[in-house]
Amino acid sequence: MSLLQQRVAETLSNHGALAHAVNGFQPREGQTDMAMAVTQTLEQGGQLVVEAGTGVGKTYAYLVPVLLSGQRALVSTATKALQDQLFSRDIPRLVEVLGLPIRVALLKGRSNYLCLHRMQQARHSAESAQPGAQKALAKIETWSQSTRTGDMAELTGLDERSSLWPLVTSTRDNCLGSSCPSYRACHVNLARKEAMASDVVVINHHLFFADMAVRESGVAELLPTVRVTVFDEAHQLNEIGVNFLGKQFSTVQLLELSRDVLATGLQLARGLVDWHALADRLEKTSRDLRLSAGMHRGSVRLRWTEAIPEGVEAEDWTAALAQLVQALGQLQTGLEMVTELAPDFQRLHERASELAQKAHLFSQAPDPEGVRWAEVSAQLRLIESPLDIAQAFSTLTRPAPVRLSNEAQPNSDSDPDSLEALMAGDPRHGAEDPAGAAAGVGAGVGQRAWIFTSATLGDEPSLRWFTEPCGLTSAQVMQVTSPFDYAQQAALYVPEHLPKPGDPGHAGHVAQLVVEAVALLGGRTLVLTTTLNAMRSIGEYLQTRLDPAANVEVLVQGQSPKRRLMERFREGGGDGRAGCVLVASASFWEGFDVPGEALQLVVIDKLPFPPPGDPLFEARSQRITREGRSAFADHALPEAAVSLKQGAGRLIRSETDRGVLVVCDTRLATMSYGRRLVRGLPEMRRLNGHPEFLETLRQLTTDATKGSIF
Repeated sequence: MSLLQQRVAETLSNHGALAHAVNGFQPREGQTDMAMAVTQTLEQGGQLVVEAGTGVGKTYAYLVPVLLSGQRALVSTATKALQDQLFSRDIPRLVEVLGLPIRVALLKGRSNYLCLHRMQQARHSAESAQPGAQKALAKIETWSQSTRTGDMAELTGLDERSSLWPLVTSTRDNCLGSSCPSYRACHVNLARKEAMASDVVVINHHLFFADMAVRESGVAELLPTVRVTVFDEAHQLNEIGVNFLGKQFSTVQLLELSRDVLATGLQLARGLVDWHALADRLEKTSRDLRLSAGMHRGSVRLRWTEAIPEGVEAEDWTAALAQLVQALGQLQTGLEMVTELAPDFQRLHERASELAQKAHLFSQAPDPEGVRWAEVSAQLRLIESPLDIAQAFSTLTRPAPVRLSNEAQPNSDSDPDSLEALMAGDPRHGAEDPAGAAAGVGAGVGQRAWIFTSATLGDEPSLRWFTEPCGLTSAQVMQVTSPFDYAQQAALYVPEHLPKPGDPGHAGHVAQLVVEAVALLGGRTLVLTTTLNAMRSIGEYLQTRLDPAANVEVLVQGQSPKRRLMERFREGGGDGRAGCVLVASASFWEGFDVPGEALQLVVIDKLPFPPPGDPLFEARSQRITREGRSAFADHALPEAAVSLKQGAGRLIRSETDRGVLVVCDTRLATMSYGRRLVRGLPEMRRLNGHPEFLETLRQLTTDATKGSIF
């Protein structure tokens, strides 16, 4: 056993530093097994994929080896919430307990940081005339004088959905770069510099892939100097990567350009160009293009295999796109007249040119090697992407030596096509890592180490659902089961008396079951739906049919900000407050953590199969069929199994939690593939019949002091 392995094992043992310093810490066999596998990968290099069940303690299982190794590391998460938790709580706690001289940095996308230049311009914008806007801007300006990081998360009371947010932050589109008058004080650049000087840098997957696509966030400069890269919540990597590695063109981009042209033109070059006419023309043609895509309820994806999206009137679409291209051309001509006056106009001209190029791209036939679709909601988004990230990611993670961290860094304005080669390292450089050598524990030399972990990475031991689309087919794979006693803590119920999931009255029957259950539980229920229509239908039913005397509050996704919904649900029914039922879809299937008695019943309306009309799902299915495999068994079923596992994972979050999972889809009991889906779930006790289900709920309410309900 190496010195690093000895230190990791000792740290996680019942007599180690964590057991002495962290309240409630208990050694877990699965956590130690995972930590030793991570340690071995750190020492030898290569790729490690770990599915770690709920309660394993995967965060410490990778952080302890990484920090003790002394090697320079990048840690990426899927959500900013976990990113903030790692930076503000988990890593500082371990650094203090282990007594390590480690410098840690947090790096987010530029739209998360205050832009000093745009803040100065904000008072001249049309949005600043809205009620309360001037007061809010004054608060931002006051905060700007005291903040060190410029991280907008520090600013309470301003939500990302606020119309003021884009006025005081920048994007890749509107950032002026080194031409900006506030460049030296730029919070984004300062964050990047701090990251370059740190031992551990915490980022998120969106930033990582945005950088792979356009190489503008600083990660491209950072990666060649990092020997260890960890992806937590890795199950989202493929979908996030596909969105960023493709090409996108949206009416949001066009409307933002129109707004910025008008505001900048009136402020810096009033009277020189008819800014109102140019901005109005671009705004009108953008809205006309959206209207040409047709009227749809909610958000839909339209297939796009020929010249135009399916279901769209060809003449209207072609005319609208042509008018839009003409409007962008007129805008470019107007901006050319004033580009010498300020760097703002030069950047606006570049944005107009880039959007004109994308408009031209989407007027041509789709790339046969990828997939194209139109996403239609209140806005319109045109997307062309690869089917997965396998090619890009396998190139990125191939064995290569690390580059010395004090070597000259690449120019962030370089050709993005060279990014993969850059990240793979230059074999002419030495491989010794100064941080690891200084620590005297880590390997310090050798190939890069890549760690991928999540609670849900597939439905079978090889974890093909995750490794294949990510190009990690040669990675070492391990599964670490949850330490929770699901047979004693949880039960599974499939109500076979309900109509089939395709029945129009299915959502109503699910709602009736929830009403019956809530009458016994007094809230403490999470309802997860596979569609927004079902969510709205069930939510409305519960809000109108639940007995007011039950003192149960019904929360529905979309009726309040997500953070507020989660906070209210976690408060539960203590201190005389009403218990809660939360009806939600999409984002609440994962990352929603409610330990304790505030959540004891999770109801899933249907098996979460991918929507059959989704263009990306169809294109992937067609590829699998061409390969001679089954699109259902090798794609649709694993997708459903992973999503079901994620939803079920909301129920038991600690050793003392108890509860029931209800899947209101008879296919789980009647179809042969139902057995495969059940095998992917934790081994809960199966409830047979509705009377046993109701009796179990009664036990939850009357026998709360016991550790088991069974």
